[in-house]
Amino acid sequence: MIENPLAEKLRGHKLILASGSPRRKQFLTDMGLPFEINKKEVEEIYTEHLQGKEISEYLAKAQTEEEAVVMLQKLSGKWHEVITSVCLTSRKTQRVVSETTKVKVANLSLAEILFYIASCQPFDKAGAYGIQEWLGLIGISEIQGSYTNVVGLPTLLVYKTLMNMVG
Repeated sequence: MIENPLAEKLRGHKLILASGSPRRKQFLTDMGLPFEINKKEVEEIYTEHLQGKEISEYLAKAQTEEEAVVMLQKLSGKWHEVITSVCLTSRKTQRVVSETTKVKVANLSLAEILFYIASCQPFDKAGAYGIQEWLGLIGISEIQGSYTNVVGLPTLLVYKTLMNMVG
């Protein structure tokens, strides 16, 4: 049987996912990589000089329905950036890599926004939406970059970085 080239290189190494994200877990599973989960709680507090749509949309947490409506109205008809950074650490080295994807949201009606929020409850999602959900199906008009980055993990970047790290 032919083995996944990265899984073969990782033999003898332990890949640990320090995230509770079900989407990241699914991506690593779908990539055929053996891994363990050791969730690391990180408080997402940033200094005042880190401002802008990218940070606020990426770090949005525990939104109320009202805040989700406001966020989606701000995104409606506009481009925004989704930025994901990943820290890959071994005993010998540490690499931090980042991926930026540009996403254009179609013009959304209030009825569409309210339906999406009521049916999908996107309160734990950055930007108050999941591109893999109903809003992504009817409300994303363009994407420039990695789709998986918008879902939660830039899989190609992670794959290439791990391939380089394990030689």
